[in-house]
Amino acid sequence: MRAQTTGRFTRFADFYPFYLEEHRNPTCRRLHFAGSVLVLALLAAALATGQWLLLLAMPVVGYGFAWVGHFVFEKNRPATFQYPLYSLLGDWVMFRDMLIGRIRF
Repeated sequence: MRAQTTGRFTRFADFYPFYLEEHRNPTCRRLHFAGSVLVLALLAAALATGQWLLLLAMPVVGYGFAWVGHFVFEKNRPATFQYPLYSLLGDWVMFRDMLIGRIRF
């Protein structure tokens, strides 16, 4: 449920259905998934090698893939601009939901 006075979501459980509506295009969801996989790969590489500068590429890769999906395929503005923390959490919940088959690729 949205807060009546501010128009902002006050709970992630209320935000997530909105988040999914913003990701109806399968190509956009696939790009989000690919970006998330690459973020995890960069994290693993940084931990394995001690090359901590790899961590700087994580937001570029993650958001880069996601934003291409929004601007090119969804034709909408990423929710990250208005709801940065909920959107980050939403991306990982959607990633999990795609992995377990709850959401189609």
